[in-house]
Amino acid sequence: MIGAFLVAGWLLGLTEADADETLTAEPGIEATIQSQIDALIVDDFPKAFTFASPNIRMLFGSPERFGEMVRQGYPMVFRPGEVRFLDLRDINGALWQKVMIRDRAGEFHILDYQMIQGGDGWRINGVQILRRPDVGA
Repeated sequence: MIGAFLVAGWLLGLTEADADETLTAEPGIEATIQSQIDALIVDDFPKAFTFASPNIRMLFGSPERFGEMVRQGYPMVFRPGEVRFLDLRDINGALWQKVMIRDRAGEFHILDYQMIQGGDGWRINGVQILRRPDVGA
């Protein structure tokens, strides 16, 4: 129960700190992120790589290098326990989709996905892990 309050407080703090303009949910954005996570769950790195923007694909060069980066830097995305889509925001002209992920150990993480639209749909242009605020007793 305390964990639920801490997560709720964390989410409230994040929305106050970074809200520019909250938008209506975009099913295409959520589907792109979920599809990449689904591909990562089954180790289908070539498919997961297709959901990345051209800049990200150029940066990593191959699905294998991309998959290794996800395993090392974003283990909660690689093997999530739960995924929940939160706010979609326009921040200085960029679309950011906030996603709450519970890892398999039960820890909650908030990630922010920068999304861009190309000729063939939405693509992930970057992901950042949002830091939890310090919680005092």
